Amino acid sequence: MNTRLVPLILAVALFMENMDSTVIATSLAAIANDIGSQPIALKLALTAYLVALAIFIPISSWMADRWGSRNVFRIAILVFIAGSVACAISNSLLTFVGSRFLQGMGGAMMTPIARLVLVRITPRNQLVDAMAWLSIPGLIGPIVGPPVGGFLTTYLSWHWIFLINVPIGLIGIALVSRFLPEFHRNAPRRMDFRGFVLAGTAFAGWVFGISVLTLPALPASFGVAAVVGGTLSAAVYLWHAQRTEYPLLDLKLLRLPLFRNTIVSGSFLRLGTGAMPFLFPLMLQLAFGLDAFESGLVTFASAVGAFAAKFVAEWIIQRLGFRTTLIAATFMTVLGVLAMGLYTPETPMLLIMAALVVTGFFQSMFWTATNAFTFADIDDKDSGQANVISQVTVQLTLAFGVAIGGGALEGARLLHGGEPLLGDFHLAFYAMSVLALMSTILFWRLPKNAGAHLSGHRRENAELHAGE
Repeated sequence: MNTRLVPLILAVALFMENMDSTVIATSLAAIANDIGSQPIALKLALTAYLVALAIFIPISSWMADRWGSRNVFRIAILVFIAGSVACAISNSLLTFVGSRFLQGMGGAMMTPIARLVLVRITPRNQLVDAMAWLSIPGLIGPIVGPPVGGFLTTYLSWHWIFLINVPIGLIGIALVSRFLPEFHRNAPRRMDFRGFVLAGTAFAGWVFGISVLTLPALPASFGVAAVVGGTLSAAVYLWHAQRTEYPLLDLKLLRLPLFRNTIVSGSFLRLGTGAMPFLFPLMLQLAFGLDAFESGLVTFASAVGAFAAKFVAEWIIQRLGFRTTLIAATFMTVLGVLAMGLYTPETPMLLIMAALVVTGFFQSMFWTATNAFTFADIDDKDSGQANVISQVTVQLTLAFGVAIGGGALEGARLLHGGEPLLGDFHLAFYAMSVLALMSTILFWRLPKNAGAHLSGHRRENAELHAGE
């Protein structure tokens, strides 16, 4: 099979997920009004999706080995479609949150398995290119998502932003069934069900608890209890993992320096940017007075930059190396978040959109680089575990980022009472940019030639010097 056809087919899952996440961001105000809730309260729906991802991603590798990646991939798309339909017929905050959780269960099987298939069939020196091809169709989702979601919400109904996943998902199932062969799979190791329950309880407790503490939708005691329960479950899991031959999450891999640096450093950027798709469209609608369609036309600009980055990512990483690329990508993204705290209704929209294009470009560079760099010092036999730990960390930190950003906005609002003001959004973006800056500082500590065997950076430099 053509090596580029596989990632393009797998990218159907990324297209649905990315379009769905950007579509909902522009429609939060309309959804909240229709189901009798507050826009900020819908942060629970966003975090519910991410919690589901964090809980079920750890078993994705085992399921792919047990039943075959193609079969699990198709079932995952069906679950995602079911969750989309459930979102469309939701009539309360509780049912909407539950429906988003169901969507997350499907998403937890799709993207990790797509990445795992690529890692297993792609030579390491071609991994950056393969990951870029996997991401390109998925980036079309954010480009069309905001304007399409805004249009549907403004001129039809927000329910349609979820129903459009049905035909897309069915096309994806057909393509997977027709063109994707069943790749070689490892013998499934014994499933750590006790670890699955403990880790899932820890993840859910942390994310739900922090969301409640940063949003007074429920009594604070609920949030405290959830965080304490999650922490206790995590402590028991650590004890359990040391005494289990095949733990759900083999945290021994964190001893590898490049893998550990990617996990920790990348986490800070996601903490600082996780709330951007939630807060920025909300600011445009509540503080700038734009409708959902107008805000979607503005926010799609970042996806244009992200899309463009995928065509030059491999060349840039090869020329600059992972360290320089990650330093530049994270720092420019931080500047983009900081700039959001400076915008006012008087700021020219063309200037805002131009800044979003640049921010989207460098944020996309970060994702492409870390997707490959995650495996810089990982053996093939550990690629499944590394993929799972990486993806769980991604979803947890994004969920925490949404909670932190929403909490910063809510805290600023409480200082004066009433609806969120423009200054409240600005303070939230300032707080997020400080968190994200830690990522740049930590990536600065990487060795200059870290991951050179993946990027070809050392070879590229040698060829340049030889030609002088």
